[in-house]
Amino acid sequence: MNSSLTIGGRLIGAGHTPYVIAEIGVNHDGDLDRALSLVHDAHQAGADAIKLQRFDPDRLLAKSARLALYQSKAGEADAHEMLARLALSAAQCERIVEKTHELGLHAIVTVFNDSLVGETSGLGFDAWKTASPDIVHQPLIEALIQTSKPIICSTGASTIDEVKRATGWLAEGAEGFALLHCVSSYPTPMDRANLSGIAALTERFGCPAGYSDHTQSTLTGAMAVAAGACILEKHLTWDTAAQGPDHAASLTGEQLSMYIDRAHEAHRAMGDGAKSPIEIELDVRSVARQSIVAARAIDAGEVITERDITYKRPGVGFEPWRTGEVVGRRTSRTIEPDHAFTDEDLR
Repeated sequence: MNSSLTIGGRLIGAGHTPYVIAEIGVNHDGDLDRALSLVHDAHQAGADAIKLQRFDPDRLLAKSARLALYQSKAGEADAHEMLARLALSAAQCERIVEKTHELGLHAIVTVFNDSLVGETSGLGFDAWKTASPDIVHQPLIEALIQTSKPIICSTGASTIDEVKRATGWLAEGAEGFALLHCVSSYPTPMDRANLSGIAALTERFGCPAGYSDHTQSTLTGAMAVAAGACILEKHLTWDTAAQGPDHAASLTGEQLSMYIDRAHEAHRAMGDGAKSPIEIELDVRSVARQSIVAARAIDAGEVITERDITYKRPGVGFEPWRTGEVVGRRTSRTIEPDHAFTDEDLR
């Protein structure tokens, strides 16, 4: 499948700096000014993109819809009232996208209804992100594919067969796509993050993979990068103690900055995977390795025996594994004690 993804000219994939999405989501609390302030915070923190959510409560919720437990614990009382309070209009989204692009960031959006795709597609967003519950929503995913914009697909609470089926739809026509490992728990305990799932997605589906992070840690981004993530998504808030469904599983702008710095540091530490000496190792390599050296003075023409050699630093002559190339040969010149053997000393 696709080994890399491009969003707004930015190449995303193995070997590239991790692409960090600041998930504003609904942490704007329905307030446009607060959303714009969070865009600014994302930019200051060093994020590559922000992400919004678009939904229509009337089209999304049946009468039997209920709150998730974490939403109830956050103080919400009614699912419809919660979403109605947090919904963004098309005009509000368009203004947020404009601000995002002014700051040089990409704007990504999650839509929850296939009927919203057409309207939202014209608002200037650079890519789509599907929420984990919609891994089974073929009509929505196929509507997104038709827009020819990149798609990032979260896989929280999914089975491997469900992910396989969804990637099949994406592979048939998506402009480009990536998968995000995710644990659909808000917040996610560190011991349940299962970061090994990132590499499992890459190996199984051959596409860029990342991590949609619902932990409360500033370290998990770096851990995820070490585990193979090339995309990180982290919720951004103005106050982790604010009332609302997602604030508690989010980071403030200052915390997000730390999160991104650590993720970038992890990326630099990973290197390119090649196992060969690099420049900063060469001095220690030369100083600390041992050579085959003369244990005594040896006259020219003598046959070298095992008693005539020993091993000492520095590593400027034959390495110890080449002992068999030295013992039994004659010297081509007089050898002083501690001299490191080279080709010129033997005949």
